[in-house]
Amino acid sequence: MKDNLTWVSEFVLMGLSSDRQIQAGLFVLFGATYLLTLLGNGLIVLLIRLDARLHLPMYFFLCNLAVLDICYTSSGVPQMLVHFLLEKKTISFTRCATQLFFSLALGGTEFLLLAAMAYDRYVAVCDPLHYMAVMNPRSCAALAAVSWLTGLANSAVETAVTMRLPTCGHHVVNHVSCETLALVRLACVDVTLNQVVIVVSTVVVLLVPCCLVSLSYAHIVATILRICSTGGRRKAFGTCASHLTVVSMSYGMALVTHMQPSSTALTEQDKVVVLFYAVVTPMLNPLIYSLRNKDMKAALSRFLMRSSESKL
Repeated sequence: MKDNLTWVSEFVLMGLSSDRQIQAGLFVLFGATYLLTLLGNGLIVLLIRLDARLHLPMYFFLCNLAVLDICYTSSGVPQMLVHFLLEKKTISFTRCATQLFFSLALGGTEFLLLAAMAYDRYVAVCDPLHYMAVMNPRSCAALAAVSWLTGLANSAVETAVTMRLPTCGHHVVNHVSCETLALVRLACVDVTLNQVVIVVSTVVVLLVPCCLVSLSYAHIVATILRICSTGGRRKAFGTCASHLTVVSMSYGMALVTHMQPSSTALTEQDKVVVLFYAVVTPMLNPLIYSLRNKDMKAALSRFLMRSSESKL
């Protein structure tokens, strides 16, 4: 397979800038952001695992989201940080394929997991009396498993059809990481199959979950508007506010990206969008859920109190 006349053994990532000072500044910025992401999401996982009051369906999905964010940002950011320090920003064919697989799998899983969380909020608001019966541990585990397995299967197919493409010696990738469209642009053969796979993948992991989220929140809004008291409406909306904020960021950026004309798909704007997904969103998610969630803040207070008492 590795005929150098057709396939290359490594790729060169152009990154964001060739200026050494800018790269040093980006290293500090992204390094600090990555550390905050690990600490924030790790703390969420720890609190949910240790506090029995958080052993509820909503926090089960939130724990999955936190683990996913840790893995997602770790699939590309560490290598990006290393490349900021190196003159030659190369990545081997195998490492490129591995990075592509995990970024696609984890990114797709997040969209599906957010749809599962929207269904959880729908049941909580629209059918609260049957919430614990509908969202029982088996149902929650099944929804999470479907999200993870669908994301992995979709990524396996897309990665396979992308990395099989010969590049005829072209090896400079105009991106910060191994990304599907950037790699397809290097191909020196017909890419119709790849275009079909990308469209199908977009439908499966983005458009279908987006429609399910929209449908869930349409029912949620209709239910909230039927609540007579202002306090009741505020409380009902408060249970969805954090999730709705994360959904708006994730799906909004993704839809804008996929609706771009193909001629502008690989611009500096596209790099910024990828960085937003890989660096910014995983850092913001724990802040959004913890700052707007009384249960999480109470769990953190109890954790800090126990920690301080144990030191005495």
